[in-house]
Amino acid sequence: MAGVPFDLQVQNSLAALLLLISFAMLAQRRIVTLVNLLALQGGLLCAATLLLAWRTGENHLYVSAALTLALKVVFLPWLLHSLIRRLEVYWDTEPMLNVAGTMLVGLLVVVFAFGLAQPISAIASTATRSAIGIAVAVVLLAFLTMITRRKATSQVVGFLSMENGLFFGAMSATYGVPMIVERGVALGVLLAMLVLGVFFFQIREQFDSLDLHHLESLREES
Repeated sequence: MAGVPFDLQVQNSLAALLLLISFAMLAQRRIVTLVNLLALQGGLLCAATLLLAWRTGENHLYVSAALTLALKVVFLPWLLHSLIRRLEVYWDTEPMLNVAGTMLVGLLVVVFAFGLAQPISAIASTATRSAIGIAVAVVLLAFLTMITRRKATSQVVGFLSMENGLFFGAMSATYGVPMIVERGVALGVLLAMLVLGVFFFQIREQFDSLDLHHLESLREES
């Protein structure tokens, strides 16, 4: 990486760690560990945002980093851990694919993501445009996490990880989105989590399980 500024090397290293955590989340079956990985992903995203704010002098990125720390590293993981303890749902025991199959699909998804992001990286003018491919890969791996899990809590973690990837992609391509949009998204994610918390308890009360295949059987009966 000769000739690349040190701060960009650190930024690229943080992006690579984000991708590795996405793979770890894809393979993880213990929901508590999955939430911890989500918090770690948020911490890396916060660090990447702070580094980019220091490099570019964009003050709104400091606010973005503070929102990320408060919402994605502290509050949402705490809320998910509280829900897990109250619902006593600790394992996603019936994934649609085994770990080996899921990881193989994940590798193919990453290759596809880098190919998909190449034209975007070519026209982007930011110094961090090389990380756009990783951002797309994080989004697609999070989507794969969602569709291969049966437990509602695991799917929500996948949704939050997807939002992390979208934010990292926007930051890499354009140095972030307007602050009013970012605050709106943060509020939307917060409200969605509160609604989903109520949704979890309703599913658990009705079916004594958070396995979403029960909803399919309910639809068939109706």
